[in-house]
Amino acid sequence: MSQFTFKMPDLGEGTVDAEIVAWHTKPGDSVTEDQLIVEVMTDKAAVEVPAPVSGRVISITGAPGDKVAVGSPLIVFDVGEGAVENGGAGQSSAAAPAAAQRPASGAVPSATPVPSAMSVPPVTSAPPVTSARHGRVMTSPANRRRAREAGIDLSTVVGSGPGGRILRDDLAAAARPSGAAPQPAARAALNRADVSAETSEIKVIGLRRLIAERMSEAKRNIPHFAYVEEVDVTELESLRLHLNSSRPADAGSLSYLPFVVIALTRVLESFPQCNVLYDAARGVLVRHRAVHVGIATQTPDGLKVPVVRNADSLGLWEVAASIRQLAERARSNKATREELTGSTITVTSLGKLGGIASTPIINAPEVAIIGLNKAVERPVVHHGAVAVRRIMNLSSSFDHRFVDGHDAAAMIQALKELLEHPATIFIPKVKSK
Repeated sequence: MSQFTFKMPDLGEGTVDAEIVAWHTKPGDSVTEDQLIVEVMTDKAAVEVPAPVSGRVISITGAPGDKVAVGSPLIVFDVGEGAVENGGAGQSSAAAPAAAQRPASGAVPSATPVPSAMSVPPVTSAPPVTSARHGRVMTSPANRRRAREAGIDLSTVVGSGPGGRILRDDLAAAARPSGAAPQPAARAALNRADVSAETSEIKVIGLRRLIAERMSEAKRNIPHFAYVEEVDVTELESLRLHLNSSRPADAGSLSYLPFVVIALTRVLESFPQCNVLYDAARGVLVRHRAVHVGIATQTPDGLKVPVVRNADSLGLWEVAASIRQLAERARSNKATREELTGSTITVTSLGKLGGIASTPIINAPEVAIIGLNKAVERPVVHHGAVAVRRIMNLSSSFDHRFVDGHDAAAMIQALKELLEHPATIFIPKVKSK
């Protein structure tokens, strides 16, 4: 048997490890060169890793959620005689494959890599006789407790889960002789830790883990100052409907979002302290002249923030088209790393689910985020009389270390003024002499 060991490739930009997101093969499977074998995630991007050679999978390293260090064995193939190209049989490869990268929404420092390797033979209908093995046994804490209480040595159990992970059914099989029903004492021990048979465990991995870490870091390190303002968008709604009616049906309709982005770029001319990134490592505020607006976008994988670059130089329809295209690319995992990084301020909207008010979490290292809530018709006092007007709240959060409360409120008031009189959004600002 000729073996080829493929190591975790160096995915660039100082990456020291990568997290296993999903295996697309298992021990015993036959794969062909360039076939997708595993998805991994670094702090910068999700990467689809293809097979470097054709052959049969002997063993894999790590279960979903585990981190494997760059240069550590990732998967071992039986390639057969003459099946290995560019390296020869039995050689190890740490070269990066032609992987397709899908950026994640942001980056945070990763934890110390904890590689876990296990070689697992194909699972058959009858449990094979196994000897004790060495190294880390992959299973959940609950299963470890069940095994301990049932007197089961986990090193002798063959796991049927991804990467040889030991599941509860594997413990149940190990607790009884071949063909026999589970013993009452062992069955009771296996079930003792369960509060309900209706519960399940979901491991936090991949993009969801990155989102959780970024949100926790932002909330822990940034003293948020929240400010909510009511905005009368009756005139803005009238303008929006008029513009939409004048466009072809296939041109895409305007929402409130592009108006808010354009108005925001105008407002930031007077409040440049909010178009800033905080470099915590150097203790420096990096103030930007151009406005790169992040658009918080819900995707099947979680929240991503594609970026409308140089929004201050774009027109209304250009901003609307850019938002639409970026959102579609983010949801279909086609957005590039450049499209998902580099924002200087973020706008978020829940659309029709926007509620009355919210407290958005700042997209670090930015210092401000603007949230759009749902627009509804309400009776209000307008020009001294009760009238039905369309009202929408703006919910904002600011990094109170660098943006004073007065400046934050003044900025939102300026944004409110433009949105309540939308024609002024498009009037060039008169520069003082």
